[in-house]
Amino acid sequence: MSYNRCLFQVAHFITPFNYDRLDSIHAALNGVLPSDIRVRELSPALPEFHARFSSTGKIYHYKIYNDIIMDPFQRRWAYHSTYRLNAAAMREGARYFVGQHDFTSFVNASNSDHPRSPVKHIIRFDVIELGALIQLEVEGSGFLYRQVRNMVALLLQIGKEAVPPDIVPMVLAARDRKELAKYTVGAPPHGLCLMSVKYNEELLEPPSGCRATSFGRHHTISKCKLPFY
Repeated sequence: MSYNRCLFQVAHFITPFNYDRLDSIHAALNGVLPSDIRVRELSPALPEFHARFSSTGKIYHYKIYNDIIMDPFQRRWAYHSTYRLNAAAMREGARYFVGQHDFTSFVNASNSDHPRSPVKHIIRFDVIELGALIQLEVEGSGFLYRQVRNMVALLLQIGKEAVPPDIVPMVLAARDRKELAKYTVGAPPHGLCLMSVKYNEELLEPPSGCRATSFGRHHTISKCKLPFY
């Protein structure tokens, strides 16, 4: 089974009236959601705020467990590679992604009604070794459909030393998804996690006179009905 993870996904919705207490609707939302989805914070927002279109950047992590035997506690959250990966070569390849590029070669076709520019700015792409775990951290202005998994897939081929690190600019320059397909298929989803979504701070300020942000609430007992022994 595959899992897509998001630690700090952001959503917005419009209500026909104001709520007296945000912690009440916060508890109600978590009460009807599946147990593996939790609303961590609920806040009033400015009318111009949009969870998707107001975003200024995102950070993704992709975890690779690089050992002969998979850690069973990591199996849902990390991709298992039994090949001994060359992390230094992966790091060199990742540097080619940094900067502003046309990522047409790294996007899968989607059913979206809103065509998106293939030009994205990658701020950083780090390859970090944590024992048997290799963590890829990528931060950018935005990402296309399956772009991160496709970039990771090429870095995996570089790590296996099947292709050299300078294959990255060649695939980028082709601006053709078929070029990437010559070397790899997309990395599986369960190693990927959306870590955070970035916004301009002033856009996150709640409107004046609105209720305070809710971070959830504890249940309390006003009077003990059972004696202690």
